[in-house]
Amino acid sequence: MSQDAPTHRRLDVREIDGEPFGEIMAALEALPEDGRLRLINSFEPEPLYGVLTERGFTHETEQVGPDEFHVDIEHA
Repeated sequence: MSQDAPTHRRLDVREIDGEPFGEIMAALEALPEDGRLRLINSFEPEPLYGVLTERGFTHETEQVGPDEFHVDIEHA
């Protein structure tokens, strides 16, 4: 995935102080129909998966380190 593509966004929630849910939802609302959001987190955000499905998104999760997960999110 090219980070340079205008429809590809990146949100590293490890840098957010406090609960990142609101910022994640705002990023998803702003995501173009053909866009992709890469969410970077320190743990697998399993509670988020049901919310993504309810809101019409698909996701793929990859653990890239002991405390680093990448979740690629797209419109279904």
